[in-house]
Amino acid sequence: MRVTAIIPAYNEETRLPRVLEAVCAASLVDDIVVVSDGSNDGTYEVARAFDGVYALQLPQNVGKGGAMHAGACYTQSPVLVFLDADLVGLTPEHVDSLVRPVRCGEADMTLGIFRRGRRATDLAQRLFPFVSGQRAIRRELFLQVPNVQYARFGVETQITRWAKRQRWKVLYVPLIGVTHPMKEEKLGRWRGTVARLRMYADIARILLDGRAPRSSKRVFRLRNR
Repeated sequence: MRVTAIIPAYNEETRLPRVLEAVCAASLVDDIVVVSDGSNDGTYEVARAFDGVYALQLPQNVGKGGAMHAGACYTQSPVLVFLDADLVGLTPEHVDSLVRPVRCGEADMTLGIFRRGRRATDLAQRLFPFVSGQRAIRRELFLQVPNVQYARFGVETQITRWAKRQRWKVLYVPLIGVTHPMKEEKLGRWRGTVARLRMYADIARILLDGRAPRSSKRVFRLRNR
């Protein structure tokens, strides 16, 4: 069963390479698609430089949900594994551990949960595991999630709520030693705080009404390799 790794990325040129190195070495991943979500740095060029990596450039930022959906539409692989572009400590074994239960039919979706990476991110995922961006899922099920392409940073919450409603079999997979930088570390205190509040607003919107906001943006054309 073919597996495609999809990595949505926005301005991650400095952090993306270490993630791609781990994913490229994973034994259960057949294809890798990086979706640069309207980045204005070298994210797209960095992805293109890796052998065997397909790079998509969205002409404007559509949010994480839109980038994930674009990647899923680009491939026909039955199994998808979504990974954040800024992960620290990711290994090929972590990637394979997410993929294996879905590929073998033991689960419809896996959720990767940070453990022993750093205290702040460990605690956040222990309290709110449904927001994890690390997950493998059957492609046909992902594409059934209502309005997933409009959910922006609420996309993980939208997927998890739908999975519960549809009674998917979901397995939690510990990702020992994996973490990621905080938004304030990446963007600075002010811009990071604003980005965090926007993320919380997207998640809260999903939690309150179970639907993702629709977008007026038209379907985007992809620049790809």
